[in-house]
Amino acid sequence: MPTDLAVRIENRPGSLATAGEALGQAGVNIEGVFAHSSADGAVAHVLVEDEAAARQALEAAGFAVGPSQEVLVVAPEDKPGVLGALCRRAADAGVNLTLTYLATDTRLVLAGDDMAKLRAAVSG
Repeated sequence: MPTDLAVRIENRPGSLATAGEALGQAGVNIEGVFAHSSADGAVAHVLVEDEAAARQALEAAGFAVGPSQEVLVVAPEDKPGVLGALCRRAADAGVNLTLTYLATDTRLVLAGDDMAKLRAAVSG
């Protein structure tokens, strides 16, 4: 099952590289990634299939890994308006989106405050 892991990384050159190398050396494929830095640190969200192996590799490399998060991964058509339409369906279902980013193969990663409603709205 695709899982999003939030990883605290230092806001300095090489931090994301080190995390990526740790996952690669452990044989964990990164299917999607989103990273954001600010004055008080940085967070990388990584989409992986093998949560346990990813967590172990990152923690062994010295990273603090937050709780995992269930996500919905969809492969929408790559054309103008699709993101708006999918997000509108979630909103109309009363779902507050808490995370969105693109993954490999133009797949969209979504998480919300009600995953069952989100799944029904976007997949249905």
